[in-house]
Amino acid sequence: MCELMTITAAAVFTALWALARRRGKPTGPLFTAMLMFWGAALMWSVDCVANRLDGEPLLDLGHEDTVLGCIIVAVGLVAYAGFSIFDRRPARAQYA
Repeated sequence: MCELMTITAAAVFTALWALARRRGKPTGPLFTAMLMFWGAALMWSVDCVANRLDGEPLLDLGHEDTVLGCIIVAVGLVAYAGFSIFDRRPARAQYA
């Protein structure tokens, strides 16, 4: 289930980034979060394929895997919020 959740989060952030880019206002935090979720989705894809090669089901739809997916998405959203706050801080004055 965490694989499906990370792919969904990656697709949502990709759509948001594409929309922001179309409007001419792409943001670094949005792009970073998109890459983080795609990285997580790729990692879980490799894990799912490895499990399948060991004879287990391709996707684990159990309760524990769902909780893990929720934690992954929540941490990604917190990271995005932190990056967004850091990105909006005014630049410090440079002293020569």
